[in-house]
Amino acid sequence: MRTILAAAALALGLSSAAMAQNAPRTYDLGPVWQISYIETKPGMFDDYMSYLNSTWRNIQEADKARGDVLDYRVLAVDNPRDGEADVILMIEYKNMAVFDRSLDENEAIMAKAFGSVTKSNQAAVSREQVRVLRGGLTARELTFKK
Repeated sequence: MRTILAAAALALGLSSAAMAQNAPRTYDLGPVWQISYIETKPGMFDDYMSYLNSTWRNIQEADKARGDVLDYRVLAVDNPRDGEADVILMIEYKNMAVFDRSLDENEAIMAKAFGSVTKSNQAAVSREQVRVLRGGLTARELTFKK
């Protein structure tokens, strides 16, 4: 019985090795996308868009000038269901290394954008009056080789 089980395990191992082909890699690592799903509160869409077009945009432009952000987008969702995002924020970063900034550097960026770290924290709290963060993700783009 043990011999039969050992032979079956060996046969299974050999067949799975045959299925694991050595196909050439046809892609490279590309930029990194950070996507946030935002639900604006009733009547607050324009207020949130005003924030995005000012402070949020200034932060993205500063990160672009530094070379960390390649591009960014704001999408409006057509007919979201209850509890779903009506705004999607997409930020394209050059690589994963940009997420490894020191806390001091992050605080300096927020202080520049908001006037101080304390004001940055207060602004984060006040944004909750106009929107709800419904989730998000960070994903690496894969670019196909030619």
